[in-house]
Amino acid sequence: MRRLAALAILASLLPLTAGCGSGDASITVFAASSLTDAFREAGAAYEAAHPGTKVAFSFASSQALATQVDEGAPADVFASASEEPMDALAKAGKAAAPTVFATNALAVAVAKGVNIDSLDDLARPGLRLVIAAEDVPAGRYTRDMLTKATAVYGPGFATRVLANVRSEEPNVRAVLTKVQLGEADAGIVYESDLSGGPADVARVSVPAAVNVVARYPVAVVSASKHREAARCFIDFLLGDEGQAILRRHGFGGPG
Repeated sequence: MRRLAALAILASLLPLTAGCGSGDASITVFAASSLTDAFREAGAAYEAAHPGTKVAFSFASSQALATQVDEGAPADVFASASEEPMDALAKAGKAAAPTVFATNALAVAVAKGVNIDSLDDLARPGLRLVIAAEDVPAGRYTRDMLTKATAVYGPGFATRVLANVRSEEPNVRAVLTKVQLGEADAGIVYESDLSGGPADVARVSVPAAVNVVARYPVAVVSASKHREAARCFIDFLLGDEGQAILRRHGFGGPG
């Protein structure tokens, strides 16, 4: 009886493990632009662990990608920098129930030669600031953070900072690029964007009391033709190796 019970347990596990073994399944992952570096490393590691499997990526703002998924774009996995666009897709039946796999926070990227020591300096008249557009997660987080910071830096702080905005970019990577090129004095980005200390920008912290926590959900796209492979990739992200890669790139854990 014990042997039969053991065999039954083993048989029940086979569909789960077999689906994540070697094979020729290829998946397309739509991911927020802030995940670019981390996911490229994760994709290479996943392919190495699953010979014959290929992972292709499309990186853009979460909202733009959610719109593409909603319109039927051929994606297998969607990883967002915000829960709102993901929840809308799940509610519409376009994505499976999402799982938060990482967290992030905001920081200030400062161009070479520019004297900015604290968040308060972003309200200095004449400063050239770049932020993400309001309809993308980084842009919403930025405005939420500035509103919270008003309680610390005084009435009108958010208004003074936003008056220095020279452009609003379609994703957070575009914000960082403008600062790196010297087209802006500073930009509000994610902590992960400054992981590893890029040589061409300086980092100024956003105080924890006014910062925001960005929660990153991931889900299988309902229209995926490779649902098992898509689930396996998500399992990889949630596992020890995937989480270690995300931490190396400045992301926090999902808890």
